[in-house]
This record gives sequence, structure tokens and C-alpha cells, in this order.
Amino acid sequence: MNVNLKFTKIFAFLIIFCTGSAVFAYRGELPDFASLVKQNAAAVVNISTTQVLKSQKTPREFNIPDLPEDSPFRDFFRRFFDELPEERDARSLGSGFVISEDGYIMTSAHVIADATEILVRFSDRRELAAKVIGSDRRSDVALLKVEATGLPAVRIGNPEQLSVGEWVLAIGSPFGFESTATAGIVSAKGRSLPNENYVPFIQTDVAINPGNSGGPLFNLDGEVVGINAQIYSRTGGFMGLSFAVPIDIATEVTDQLKRSGKVSRGWLGVLIQDVTSELAESFGMAKPTGALVSEIMPNSPAAASKLKPGDIILRYNDSELARMSDLPPLVGFTPIGETVKLEVIRGGKSRIVEVTIGELPEDEQQLAGRAGEQEADDRLLGMTVKNLTREQKKKMDVEEGVYIADVASGPASRAGIQTGDVIVQIQDKAVTDVDTFKKIVGELTSGKSVPVLIRRENRSLFLALRTNGNSDRNN
Repeated sequence: MNVNLKFTKIFAFLIIFCTGSAVFAYRGELPDFASLVKQNAAAVVNISTTQVLKSQKTPREFNIPDLPEDSPFRDFFRRFFDELPEERDARSLGSGFVISEDGYIMTSAHVIADATEILVRFSDRRELAAKVIGSDRRSDVALLKVEATGLPAVRIGNPEQLSVGEWVLAIGSPFGFESTATAGIVSAKGRSLPNENYVPFIQTDVAINPGNSGGPLFNLDGEVVGINAQIYSRTGGFMGLSFAVPIDIATEVTDQLKRSGKVSRGWLGVLIQDVTSELAESFGMAKPTGALVSEIMPNSPAAASKLKPGDIILRYNDSELARMSDLPPLVGFTPIGETVKLEVIRGGKSRIVEVTIGELPEDEQQLAGRAGEQEADDRLLGMTVKNLTREQKKKMDVEEGVYIADVASGPASRAGIQTGDVIVQIQDKAVTDVDTFKKIVGELTSGKSVPVLIRRENRSLFLALRTNGNSDRNN
């Protein structure tokens, strides 16, 4: 019994020792966040802004009721309608970081948007007024300047060297709590977000909340690799998805803001879409890749080149395009006037198209672009088409094509074609009217997927349409 008891104690000791060793080994592999914070916190600032908000006035058609003097609602209407000030001050908080000892500070554009007053608070409790050198809404980057010298500044890193799974650290002022540090890992790189075409975001799981915007994202070497800009949330708070603007893009923006107060971007002049598996098959590609050109803007650099709708751009100079979101950042930061080489797939064959990059127009509207009643009921495709009227051509901004009057169950519906769409091209053949539509459809190979170019709500879109096979045709 004594031997067994002794053996049990030794075994228990070994378990405790091994477990403790594993814990210490695990702790030894964690980064020293304390040192990172100590070395960099002084360069991170809290930004307080003041905006003037205009109050919404009582609608003219709304008449404040004539209520008795003792009515509790009388005071309500008087306070909220009769005496509402036309303007009021609103305050907001954000973060930023010093990029040079002479007082230049980087932050997010939305942090200082419409601000009438900007106050920068440092970790030593100094407060300095800041002026806006420039702000770029498309990249959500802004450059500020305070009158000071000898300020602690961050070191700039290279986000290209970041790896998914690598530790990163954020310092900022979430909900106004200054110098708050949170850590996590890089979840993904090159993320494209809705309405954010020119920034390949760094996605992390670092806890970012309102007030962190504009603050720095550090790598383990204590270098800034991004500006914390956005979170994905259904509650308004952190849900594990945060996004940072890569610092190399932000630096390019601030350099231009410092030189001229504005940012000039390259412009190709095309509308593009992702290549789905169905579209890849319809274009004869082995796998979906690249950016599909659905429309070429008039009077654009692309219009002056040999690029055509239906081309799939696989490579931009030396950069391979895995998806359409890879193209806008490359074009945006190409010097204006530079001629680039695009490798495209057209008609199943690879070719090189050269385009001289222009300057992206300031007016967003420039980026967006811009007969008879013969009818055909095509049961093979499951839709009814008509010739376009003069009014439809004007409304849809097209010169020719066929109008989709009805979509039944079948290939057209499965492809995503909708009533009201206009078909302008099938494969590489232009659809001018109902007659050409019927001729082109009659020559299609049964059971094969083909690309169809449509117009929908003043934009162009490719869809993959698979015709019925012989078994379906006989039903």
C-alpha cells in the first residue's frame, strides 16, 4: 500500500509539473503587449470634434394644436416644435496617431467630417487645436496638423508582410476611454467592402468600438500597419469583425494631401463584376478568376483603348487578379498618364490590351456612366421579349437590344433574368432587335451555358444562361 501511495504521489507531481511547464511554455510564446503599449501609447491621441447640426423644422403642413393652458401636451409641443433652435453643437470622439514629430497626425476622414472645431488630446494631458490639411472620403483617411515640435511619433510598417493569423494590437479611445489597448489576430487581407472600392482592408478580430476609429493597428515590431476604420456590427458594438486601412495606402493618401490638399486617382472607366462559376463555364474558363468588364464608360480611357465589354481582365501589369475587387486599388494608385498592360480573355483566347490611365473624375455621376412592338415568345429559354420603344431606350440608356416583357419558369429565370431587363448581347453577338435575338438563340448549342449581357436600372451585368437540353425541349 505504501509503495502504491508513493507511486501515486510521484505520478500526481509529474502531472502538475508537466501541466505547469506547458502553461509557462504557452505564456512564453505570447507577444509582450505591455512593451508594445509602453513604447507606442504616447504617439496615440484622442480626437474630439464639434459639429454644428441643423435641427429639423416643423413641416409647414403641420399645425400645432390650440391646447388648453393646463394641458400637459401644450408644453410638449412648445418645447419640441415652437422653441427648437435652428442649430446646435454636437460632439464626437475618435482616435489618431502622430506620424511626424513636427505635429502631423493621421486619422479617419469620418472622424473629422464636417467638424467646426478639432481638439487633440495627448497622453500627457496636453490639448492642442488641430487644423485639417486634407481629407479623402474614398479611402477614409485624413491628415491633421497641430502646432508643436518634438512629439513622439509612430514607426510605419509594411502591411504586405502581414500574415493571416499574426498578432496585432490596437490602441485608441473606445467610448472615450483613452489609451485603451486591445489585441487579436489578422483574420484576412485584401477585403473588399460595399461602396469601398479603393481600399483592400485588413480584417482582424481585434476589439474595435466607437471611438477607436482613426487609431493605429500595430504589428509585433511596434510598427503601424493600418488605421482602424470600420466594424461589422448588428448591435453598434464589436462583434469580432473589424477592418483597417493598410498603412501604405493611407501614407500614399496623406502624402498627396500634404502636397496638394487633395487626392488624384487613376481611372480606367469600366464597370466590372466578379466571375462566377457559371460565367466561367460560359466563357470557356477552367475556373472563376479575374474581373469581367460589363460596361465601358463613354469618353473614358477604356473607351479610347481596344478593351471591350465581355473581356475578362486576368492581369494588370504584373499583378494577377483573383477577383474583381483586386482591380480598383491597382488602378486608383497608378500614376495618371501611365500606360498599363491588361491581360484579358476574349473569345476563349488570351490577349494583351494597353490602356493609358486617366484621372478619376470628382463627380460621382461620371463614374456611373452615363421602334416597334414586335414580340417573341421563346419557350426554349422561358421568356418573352419585345423590341425597345423610344422611351425605353432613353430610360435604359441603350441604343439597341430587346426588352424582357415576361419571365416564366425555365433557363432565363434560373439565370437571374428579370422582367424589365434589356438583353444587349448574347455570347459575343450584339442583340439589336427581336429578329436578331431569335436568330442568335436559334444558333445556340442546346444544354450549353452562354454569357448574356443585360441592362438593369442603368447598369450593365453579365449573367450565365444555360439553354435547355434535348430532353427539356421535347416536353
